[in-house]
Amino acid sequence: MAQGPAGRGTVVFDLGGVLIDWNPRYLYRKLFPGDEAGMERFLAEVCTGAWNLEQDGGRSWAEGTALLKARHPDQAALIDAYHQRWGEMLAGPIEGAVAILRALRDRGTPVFALTNWSHETFPIALERFDFLAWFRGIIVSGQERMVKPDPRIYHLLVERYGLRVGDIVYVDDNPRNAAAATAIGMHGIHFTGPEALRRELGSLGLLPPTG
Repeated sequence: MAQGPAGRGTVVFDLGGVLIDWNPRYLYRKLFPGDEAGMERFLAEVCTGAWNLEQDGGRSWAEGTALLKARHPDQAALIDAYHQRWGEMLAGPIEGAVAILRALRDRGTPVFALTNWSHETFPIALERFDFLAWFRGIIVSGQERMVKPDPRIYHLLVERYGLRVGDIVYVDDNPRNAAAATAIGMHGIHFTGPEALRRELGSLGLLPPTG
């Protein structure tokens, strides 16, 4: 097993924003043609990030959309699209990060995933992205009914797969989630791009050093 100088030998990845390019704007730009401001207002005031996180935490899409349509009946079709056309929010893999995942796997480094994701839509990702089969285990927040940065979901990962907190390098594009991992003893990395991630993993001895 590849291990860094501090003995860290397991890498845990967030998925959306790290390995998978997910963004509701990929869909809503089609639904607000030529109206970027209108789209941004809709995503800030109607289908908000906080509302979406409730589905990541296990609430059904049927319940989530019904609640919003009761508040915004004039936006019903746009609200329904969030779930019905959810696959259109996936642009594809973030290739540089997937290459890092492949390199770690090929070196024998244990790799896992911990993602805030609805249990109802995660099967779409499983079908579309073959590299999800490379993980030794995946924790999906919607299945567990808890979301990052709640420390319980990090501990669940550790307990379920028999890991050691101090061995884990955790990668997330949300700085709060990376900080929460660090707070419980993991080495949290705020993902800003593949090259920076490759450099940091190289400095930890998990990949060959770059440059």
